[in-house]
Amino acid sequence: MDDENPSRARSRESAERSSRDFSGLSSRVSPGLSSRDSPQGDADDPPSRYRRVREGVERRALALLAFGTALLLFLFFYYPVATVFVEAVVVDGQTTLGVFVDILRDPFYFGDLARIFAGESPLTVLGDFLSADRQLGIVGFTAYQAALSTVASVALGVPAAYLLARYEFWGRRTLRSLTIVPFVLPSIMVAVGFVATFGSDGPLNRTLAAAGLPPLELLFTLEAIVIAHAFYNAPLVARVTTAAWESVDASAVETARSLGASPFRAFRDVVAPQLYAAVLMGATLTFVFTFGTFPIVLALGGFEFATVEVFVYRLVQDLNYAEAAALALIELAISLSVLYAYLRYEARQSIHSRGARPLPRKSLRPPSLSPREVVPRVGLAVYSVVALVVFVVPIASMIIASFSDTGGLTLSNYQFLLERQAEGAAFQVQPWPAVRNSLLFGVASLAVALPVGVAVAVLTTRRYRGRKLADVVTMAPLAVSGIIVGLGLLRGLVFGVEIGGTRIAVGGALAIIAAHAVAGYPFVVRTVAPGLENLDQQLVESARSLGASRVRTLLDIELPLVWPGVVAGAAFAFAISIGEFSSTVILASGTDQFTMPVAIERFIGRRLGPATAMGVVLLLVTSASFVVIDRLGGDHRGL
Repeated sequence: MDDENPSRARSRESAERSSRDFSGLSSRVSPGLSSRDSPQGDADDPPSRYRRVREGVERRALALLAFGTALLLFLFFYYPVATVFVEAVVVDGQTTLGVFVDILRDPFYFGDLARIFAGESPLTVLGDFLSADRQLGIVGFTAYQAALSTVASVALGVPAAYLLARYEFWGRRTLRSLTIVPFVLPSIMVAVGFVATFGSDGPLNRTLAAAGLPPLELLFTLEAIVIAHAFYNAPLVARVTTAAWESVDASAVETARSLGASPFRAFRDVVAPQLYAAVLMGATLTFVFTFGTFPIVLALGGFEFATVEVFVYRLVQDLNYAEAAALALIELAISLSVLYAYLRYEARQSIHSRGARPLPRKSLRPPSLSPREVVPRVGLAVYSVVALVVFVVPIASMIIASFSDTGGLTLSNYQFLLERQAEGAAFQVQPWPAVRNSLLFGVASLAVALPVGVAVAVLTTRRYRGRKLADVVTMAPLAVSGIIVGLGLLRGLVFGVEIGGTRIAVGGALAIIAAHAVAGYPFVVRTVAPGLENLDQQLVESARSLGASRVRTLLDIELPLVWPGVVAGAAFAFAISIGEFSSTVILASGTDQFTMPVAIERFIGRRLGPATAMGVVLLLVTSASFVVIDRLGGDHRGL
């Protein structure tokens, strides 16, 4: 509750100011209070005509807003995604499902399960699949690494939720705020940190060497991929589980204890059932995110540990667009199926705890401890060491490596970012243009994502028929990978569309901005919509009764009250754009529109110093966005 007080205080203060300003508002917007707006005025004079036009626009503003938003989403998202679907089912001008059938029957993609699609007995195939010689295929390996990553993320996230929900200590609020990391930290930067940490000269192997132990070869292994995914997704598990833990009704636990239940029994029978849905939600989202993983696997595993998205990227590079589109759609179908199964489960298991009294937190360092209280604190101490290695060391290693080379401390890595690469370099990305492009694309995509996100938040919080469907439709970009969006924009807008014999094409830079805006605007919606939902409707009704139009009420009353959420959404959208990799790497291929994440991927394995330096630049930019979110008190609990 202490995290919400400042935001609520600001909302009350803003509401009081709005109430005091209602009399002034009436004089500005009420038609009967202005001599210019009086019925006695000349109906044909210019002010009257202007007023009628303005009032007409304001009456239709929401409809125009809905139309404009729908048009942008159609051009930048739905049309490109539809292009991918058409690319998969229309080959050489003929409609066919042959590409899908070939993929489903190909052991390279589905391993032993492909034999089922080829007509073999499922029981026979299942017996072979359970043997040691089973073949997983690309899709099977993708699901396997996603399952391992989910287990690791839950194992690291649930203890963090226990610490945040059950103990009071200095820095708890800051630590809880850091669980927002998955939404603002670029995944390619995480990969750089792990390369710096687990490399032969990284701090982990140097520590092992100092202790006389053999080096640990983790780079470019499945283990490194799983740990990196846990770094990225465990905070998400912790965030949703902490919220559930804090909503447990303390009176129910006290009742169980008064009836003779032990602390463990009370936890098992009262607390745990209310946490299952949250843990499962975190696990489901982690599985979906890691099933569609791309930057981390590409950087830490390459094509040796290729997932579906990595192979889609390879097919695009080989200009095999039909197979790439079909494989991407199969991946999307699997991800949506898992997500749908969870949503069905959540609908059956939902627990409402509105008005519950939360469990009291215990001091992490009380004056005295009973033997029973020592055990969980020792466990948390061990967990803290593991968390330090997984969450802190990679970022610290990246920063240290950016200022280091074989000769010691240096700024040469940053100097490299400011100078043009020499001709004939082994990679084509120029560092400084990549930094410039990232910043320009971030600002440009923010200019699109912010108004679109606010518009969608306004439209989806109004009460009308079909609102839930509109919410699902507008939030669809969260479920569609950047690879699909990038491929669709490439095949649709970049290559051009013929209309009336004229080919209309969108340049690479504009397509990248569109892809970034599509990735960022849902986060604006998720930060603004909760504030609009929770506004006191009496304020809105009072403004309308004083003559304010619907648009004027929105601009003068509603948006000022949810302004922290708007600023938070802007910070999210900018950070998402800066770190976006999947769609960018497809749209930037063959152009000079590379960004910092693409440059980092090119540097890894060739020249680690510039990769870590650019990773630090990325860290500074995303950290600045996070500071804006935290300092301005944006309500991002909807994420």
